[in-house]
Amino acid sequence: MPVASLWASHLLAGVAVLAVVDVLADSALAATLSQWGLAGFLLLGWPRFSSMARWLALACVGVSGLALWRLSSPWAVLHEAFGSFVFLAAFMTALALLRLPAQRSRLIRRCGQSLLMQPPTWRYPMLSLGSMLFGIVLNFGVLNLFLSMIDKANTLDSAQGRAWLQRVRRRRMLVATLRGFTLAPLISPLGIGVAVVLGNLEALSWGELFPYVLASALILFLLGWACDQVAGPRPSAASTMVAERPSLMPLAAFSLLLLALVSLVFALAAGFTLRLPEAVLIGVPVGAWLWLAWQCRGAGHVGAVGASVVLTRRLPEVLGGIGNEVVALGSGAYLGHLSVALLDPGQLQEVATLLVAFGGWLPVSALLLIVVLAQVGLNPIISVTFLTNMVVQVGTEGVSLPLLAAAMLVGWSLTMVSSPFTAAMMIMSRFTGMTARQVGRGWNGPFLAASLATAALLFRLAS
Repeated sequence: MPVASLWASHLLAGVAVLAVVDVLADSALAATLSQWGLAGFLLLGWPRFSSMARWLALACVGVSGLALWRLSSPWAVLHEAFGSFVFLAAFMTALALLRLPAQRSRLIRRCGQSLLMQPPTWRYPMLSLGSMLFGIVLNFGVLNLFLSMIDKANTLDSAQGRAWLQRVRRRRMLVATLRGFTLAPLISPLGIGVAVVLGNLEALSWGELFPYVLASALILFLLGWACDQVAGPRPSAASTMVAERPSLMPLAAFSLLLLALVSLVFALAAGFTLRLPEAVLIGVPVGAWLWLAWQCRGAGHVGAVGASVVLTRRLPEVLGGIGNEVVALGSGAYLGHLSVALLDPGQLQEVATLLVAFGGWLPVSALLLIVVLAQVGLNPIISVTFLTNMVVQVGTEGVSLPLLAAAMLVGWSLTMVSSPFTAAMMIMSRFTGMTARQVGRGWNGPFLAASLATAALLFRLAS
């Protein structure tokens, strides 16, 4: 690994550690050092960033200059906005650590094979739910994992020499994987979407939000399954009888593993009186280390030494590959925070009046706005950060805060299956050889239309 990449990885790890210190001790020194460390990471990592990440970073610089020119006390605002950037960088670093034990896990490989060998009738729900569960641990890595396994399993022999059937199967399995993956940020307490919403809306708790997002995820899952059944060919009786349905025990074991990880995060949140996103910064790295220790238990010392060695050796490699994700998410939060600060009191009053005028239509309007803006390149983290900060600034009398937050997260989820500018669609485009627009609007167009119509109706009724 090049020296600059190695130093960038160390700086990112240091930023995560300092963010944890700031959370636990409310240390101004740790907060300042973490921001300087992140600035160093951005400078060292610049040559390896994608063009989109570079444009976002330059946009942050430009908007910062605007804040210095327009605001009367800009440094406090910039410090707070950069703090949001640091928090998401630390959040992404914590989640990335889960990739280390996941890459070594035999359980995950058995789960993948079990999901792919399901009969045609059950292939969509199993792949969709499986990619959702895996997405909680692997984040975008689940797409690379599942898409590779699908191409290996979907051979011409398995389709009885029928090339058209092989193509249809591939498309349906890829779509099921993508749609399932986009449900993970909606319901996972470890997800980026939940972290942004709960981090900005401090009056909202996970317990208040969870029933709304769970119902939303269930409806999107059923709509996706229905669209798959309508679009796909009917399986023949022979194909449904010949294939023996494999055991789902590996998936059940993996679900218990995820439950233990989430329970650890909730226990830390309760024990240290932390917000849920803050507890993730501590619980996920601890959980990743414990998982590694279990894998290395045969090496003695209850696997503690082996886990520490693996973590030390592989950490630079893992963190060296998430630079673009860190920049995309962190800069989105940064830009969303500053965009609210740059509004003058008169404009804030106009926005407040507009929000009051929307009334019960506000959740539907927020959902549609997030999806529409994503189609022209505005990352949902920017729009969601802007909307949540705006809600904090002006308030929303007469609107259920959990309902509004759930609508934003549903909009975020739907952008991931439709917007050509999201990382998920870019990965799909690379694997399929199709453009991101063809995958998003061709393969997922009917699903998006049905989801938007259903969500708009149900959120309006709930309001």
